[in-house]
Amino acid sequence: MRCKYLALPMLVLCALFAHAADSYVVTFEHDVAMKTRDGVLLYADIYRPSAEGKFPVLLQRTPYDKNNGFSFGLRAATRGFVVVMQDTRGRYTSEGEWYPFKHESDDGYDAVEWAAALPYSNGKVGMFGGSYVGATQMLAAIAHPPHLAGICPIVTASNYHENWTYQGGAFEQWFNQSWTSVLAQNTFNRQVSKATNALQGGTQLPLAKYPLFNLPEVVRTFDLSQSLAPYYLDWLAHPTYDDYWKRISIEEHYSDIMVPALHVAAWYDIFQDGSVRNYLGIKAHGGSQAAREGQHLVITIGGHAGDTRTIGDVDFGPATAQYDEDEIALQWYEYLFKGVQNEFAQKPVKIFVMGSNQWRQEDAWPLTRAQSTKYFLHSQGEANSSAGNGTLSSEAPHSEPADQYVYDPAHPVPTVGGPLCCDAQHLPPGPINQREVETRKDVLVYSTPVLTSDVEVTGPVSLELYASSSAVDTDFTAKLVDVGPDGFAQNLTEGIVRARYRDSRERADLLKPGQVYKFAINLWSTSNVFRQGHRLRLEVSSSNFPRFNRNLNIAESPEAGQQFVPATNLVYHDAAHPSALILPIVPGR
Repeated sequence: MRCKYLALPMLVLCALFAHAADSYVVTFEHDVAMKTRDGVLLYADIYRPSAEGKFPVLLQRTPYDKNNGFSFGLRAATRGFVVVMQDTRGRYTSEGEWYPFKHESDDGYDAVEWAAALPYSNGKVGMFGGSYVGATQMLAAIAHPPHLAGICPIVTASNYHENWTYQGGAFEQWFNQSWTSVLAQNTFNRQVSKATNALQGGTQLPLAKYPLFNLPEVVRTFDLSQSLAPYYLDWLAHPTYDDYWKRISIEEHYSDIMVPALHVAAWYDIFQDGSVRNYLGIKAHGGSQAAREGQHLVITIGGHAGDTRTIGDVDFGPATAQYDEDEIALQWYEYLFKGVQNEFAQKPVKIFVMGSNQWRQEDAWPLTRAQSTKYFLHSQGEANSSAGNGTLSSEAPHSEPADQYVYDPAHPVPTVGGPLCCDAQHLPPGPINQREVETRKDVLVYSTPVLTSDVEVTGPVSLELYASSSAVDTDFTAKLVDVGPDGFAQNLTEGIVRARYRDSRERADLLKPGQVYKFAINLWSTSNVFRQGHRLRLEVSSSNFPRFNRNLNIAESPEAGQQFVPATNLVYHDAAHPSALILPIVPGR
């Protein structure tokens, strides 16, 4: 085994993997250069079996530092794969300028074909990895490089406007700012090194993390927003789904994807809806029979919200130990590239069912046996807070007064848990007790009676909401909650619609104050067994801050506006305006 380039922890891992039964000894190559079509050098680490013959290649293109791939690299190489971990353009060791999504199709195509031509490659290349690394796969796949034979995108998006930067027309403030801040550190380090190098006549400094209170003199004049994350400002400048977004949207290019894929989603993941859309979109519109028939879906619990047994306030039990992201990717490629008859040779969908806390294999997603069921909103006009009189039932409303509340953007409803990324220290993600949020008068709460038997909800969830506002623009938010006998209110899934984008993400259309509109709110999907003795609950409000930026209730864009105007918002539930939560109920419980 050749591990001479590895630091001590990697040497230990290298030795452990090498002594596993039926495994290959591993050769490691550090900082292997690849030249892109426009002459930029991208650098990769390569892990490969130290043996004669040719092997399939697993390629990861990452902005998060290729050095973090050593554990998977060693693990996969011992099992007969070549693993290529490459820094994307403008990140860590690779040359060029970093701008999300912009170069990933061309660079991904070049990397796949380069990896396929390596002397120890058998010509089959598969890609793997999560979050933005899923985007590098999807954007490479739509360029259909000839030697790409499979992808494994984990917790990633399908449309970089609607389920990356915005949702329902609202700006994903917490994710956009926290993710951009994380990515900006390496960009900052590179710029400090470059500027200091020029200042000192060619003396290259290491890419250390310079403390912001002790910056080299040359950096103090940086325009940080422009130089570290110009794309963030571009995202703000493009709130509608225009050509800036369409040219990189995966949803516009499903017919260009020619390969099988394993999509891994998670109930509390910020990209859950995008992962599911990719599975369904390629299955329906993929550019080859192999693509359309070769889509698989795994839905676990946390994704970006966490991958441990306990996520947020909830312990999901011992079955969670079955989820190992690296092992799932390896088994996918052992099935796809080596013909191993593992679980991927069985049913194409596998989901974790919360409440019962068990894994289950399915023939399709959504489940064909799930019955779309309307739970209508009811009240006597006082559904404000969990102490109000809001209810849910399958009985359609007749004559009922509307509920109303004042949404003040200066005092928004706070984000408590949910599908968040990427700063759990300051805003914990996942299932968090919603009891305190539900005491607010600007949160409408609708609950079923205590359930007399278990009810399983598995599939896409939506809300048809009839509402009006005193403002020309406002938001409506919704949240599905499982309330236990002890009052613990577990958030399951949530959604938002920005009123000006109620009919189209491509153009804004302001409200006429006082006019009733029908709003469709996508709450994404879930799988949860509401146990006997629990209650099923819906929360409706107009803010979820800072997950989403606050709507200022004015005609000016919320991203650019300065004035805060309170809005009186009304929710209707009568015969002419039957607001309803639409749930996929699985019979048989």
